[in-house]
Amino acid sequence: MEYFNDIWANYNNVLLALGITLLAGLATGIGSTIAFFAKKTNTKFLSTSLGFSAGVMIYISFVEIFPEAQGFISEEVSYTNAQIIAIGGFFFGMLLIALIDRLVPAFENPHEIKKVEEIKESEEENKKRKLYRMGMLSAFAIAIHNFPEGIATFLVALQDIKLGLPIAIAIAIHNIPEGIAISVPIYHATGSRKKAFKYSFLSGLAEPLGAVFALLILAPFLNQVIFGFVFASVAGIMVFISIDELLPAAREYGRPHLAIYGLIAGMGVMAVSLILL
Repeated sequence: MEYFNDIWANYNNVLLALGITLLAGLATGIGSTIAFFAKKTNTKFLSTSLGFSAGVMIYISFVEIFPEAQGFISEEVSYTNAQIIAIGGFFFGMLLIALIDRLVPAFENPHEIKKVEEIKESEEENKKRKLYRMGMLSAFAIAIHNFPEGIATFLVALQDIKLGLPIAIAIAIHNIPEGIAISVPIYHATGSRKKAFKYSFLSGLAEPLGAVFALLILAPFLNQVIFGFVFASVAGIMVFISIDELLPAAREYGRPHLAIYGLIAGMGVMAVSLILL
């Protein structure tokens, strides 16, 4: 409870962490807007951007978040035990997001993002009812994935806004094509831009809901050891998302080398920003 009181003592940090988590989640709305007007996906840019997001998340997870998690825990227990707990937290985070991923049916999995033109072509091959169902299930599946991302973004931003901001930007970038995956099938099934945007927007709200859950449900139970474990889990979640979602999607969208160049650039930018900030 003392840790919970310390969190609320800095009210501005709480609001800022909630704010950037909200903006990251609502990037799905940007994707839906792009889908309405884009005739063709800019695969080179998207591939590089997704690779860049993966680079940011992987670098910051291993270089900043995981060591900080060990540091929190070692304030209460021995260094060896702190290492064991942090490692357990890291793999727990990976296992958690992997289980969530397994619960999403493969044909509606939000990781399998399509290009704008490919989704438009599906209108000619499928009935509107099937398109609508695909869009709705995609919205539900993406919301499930966004919830733990919201927890991760909020907790990192709450601890250090300099770390939370680049993570929020990285998550926002990968939420954009997810917004496309929701809005295009619903739009072509119903003819309603408003309805397509609404469901894309609502799926993004799962991100700030995750932040609120972390603040109101998790925070009262946090101490140095539990927070360190959760922090390490955040690193595991982000590494898994990067390897399982961002990099495969980046390679599918464009030439494989662009994804790697984006990955390296993301790591480089993150390294320089951590030194400068």
